Amino acid sequence: MHHTIDVRDLTFTYPDGRVALRGVSLFVAPGEKVALVGPNGAGKSTLMLHLNGILKGQGEVRVCGTRIEEGSIGEIRAAVGLVFQDPDDQLFSATVFDDVAFGPLYMGLPEEDIRSRVQHALEAVELNDYGDRVCHHLSGGEKKRVAIATVLSMDPEILVLDEPTAGLDPRARRSLIHLLHDLPQTMLVSTHDIPMVAELFERTVVIDEGEIVFDGSTQSLMADRNLLAQHGMEIP
Repeated sequence: MHHTIDVRDLTFTYPDGRVALRGVSLFVAPGEKVALVGPNGAGKSTLMLHLNGILKGQGEVRVCGTRIEEGSIGEIRAAVGLVFQDPDDQLFSATVFDDVAFGPLYMGLPEEDIRSRVQHALEAVELNDYGDRVCHHLSGGEKKRVAIATVLSMDPEILVLDEPTAGLDPRARRSLIHLLHDLPQTMLVSTHDIPMVAELFERTVVIDEGEIVFDGSTQSLMADRNLLAQHGMEIP
């Protein structure tokens, strides 16, 4: 069985010379949901952007058994749904339907399939009747859900989410946690929301200064107050 996400000895340096990842290795099994935590600037977003080929460092990255290289980028991007922290980076069409239909349309699917994918994606995020709504009139929580629907319509095997609960009010946060709990995809979720991590993820990876400093059970991490404090995490 292949790992859904298989990162080996990944190093990445930005053009200004800042080293963002230092020999990171990470394996995620099919169906596993893993939290990625650590201070700002630790390398979380840099790592995520490697998982669908937006960035390319030294080392090896495989997704669903396929190595990320020039020829496989299209296949990889269909397999990995990347949801950015700010939904406005992801939503740019006039209506919710058009945004959610963008990926399947780009894949060249027939209209009937596109409509069915959009419907299923909106149902998955519990926004069934939102197709005709205008994106910039939505609340923050609704926008987050639509952003997730835009990647679900591509039927990805993996969801990679950057700070999904950031900026949400308590009710929107609660419904997003339920949504993430119920989705069947393999997930890697970068977050500062430690209570969500404790509730939702059995496994947590801590990254700091570009290195993985902990990879194991969330329960044992939450019990290790020194480690949490050392890496700048709010203790619930």
